[in-house]
Amino acid sequence: MAIPLAFARDRRATRAMAVAMAILFLVAPGAAEAGDDNALPVSLTGSTGDPVRGRAIVVNRRVGLCLLCHSGPFPEERFQGDLAPDLGGVGGRLSEGQLRLRMVDSSRINPTTIMPAYYRTEGLTRVAPGYQGKPILTAAQIEDVVSFLLTLRK
Repeated sequence: MAIPLAFARDRRATRAMAVAMAILFLVAPGAAEAGDDNALPVSLTGSTGDPVRGRAIVVNRRVGLCLLCHSGPFPEERFQGDLAPDLGGVGGRLSEGQLRLRMVDSSRINPTTIMPAYYRTEGLTRVAPGYQGKPILTAAQIEDVVSFLLTLRK
């Protein structure tokens, strides 16, 4: 079945825009923090997380599920995703607030993202009744993951 030319062009333009936006948000080092829609500068818990616990969450396939889509510097993990950006060096590309916002609700940056909102609980669709109103990760777990991701500088 042939795709109408106008539709194919729209799809290419939409894909090109999505790629450009992803590059902009993933490689723009240290974009503005306070008052910026691209960052959530204040800790959810009021304190810094634990990077050791954060790493455990990232590689745990029952908690964070990060490696389902992402890959990174985790040589002990045989199967890593390729749907999302590699986490290697993310701490050098994004600020603490930018990482936090992506964890809490990445749809605020990219409304069509497939990354789950790990801390948002409202306005979601297709949520099992037992999980409605509950975040995927706690505030402390979000801060732990953010602290770990900040260590990934290379």
